[in-house]
Amino acid sequence: MKKLLCLTTSLFIAGWHAQNLKDFSVPKGYQKIAEAKGDLDKDGKDETILIFNTDKKTNLDDRDDFLRSFFILKNRDGKLKIWKENNTVLFSSGMGFYSEDNAPPEISVKNNSLSITQIFNTNSRHTQTYKHTFRFQNGDFYLIGSHDRFEDTCDFNILNEINFSTGKVIVDEEYSSCDEEEKVIPEDIHKELLHPFKTLIKMNNFRIGENKFKIPGLKKDIYY
Repeated sequence: MKKLLCLTTSLFIAGWHAQNLKDFSVPKGYQKIAEAKGDLDKDGKDETILIFNTDKKTNLDDRDDFLRSFFILKNRDGKLKIWKENNTVLFSSGMGFYSEDNAPPEISVKNNSLSITQIFNTNSRHTQTYKHTFRFQNGDFYLIGSHDRFEDTCDFNILNEINFSTGKVIVDEEYSSCDEEEKVIPEDIHKELLHPFKTLIKMNNFRIGENKFKIPGLKKDIYY
């Protein structure tokens, strides 16, 4: 009965907010680069998620490096309404070493949670993959998952994975060498642990790489 009451209250609050949302129209100069749909608040109706390259550059030179923004939209009476707007989670369009070859961010909805994947090269051999998952709860979107993979063509493959809801953390580092005659290769590391996250981070307060904690038994921090 208590769970039913909480769910009913949550749906009522979400419905009340939905009545006060602003109409959405594509901002002038914005270019849509990704779209997905899915139910994020368990009301049985799909939201629409759109990612744009904005018309704002990160610098004043001639390089095409545009800031990005995404919108979570509700459909009310045939009109799209702005439920959430964010410009802190996404990297700019010029991020990385071969930015012109970057694929657009990937967005998906699974189990009522929103995941955003961003992949780019940090140099000619290194690939960085970030996947962050957000869930709507307590009236806002919160970070509940972080997947960070940094890999070289043949020297290393490093994975840090965090489930903020359960506190489970996985550190997995595999090492080899591009030089077949190399004899000094770091040892592989695999560690699973529970870390207490006292509070979850709201989506609009999250910026990749600005948070960290120390791994017990290892002389390193995990950044997320």
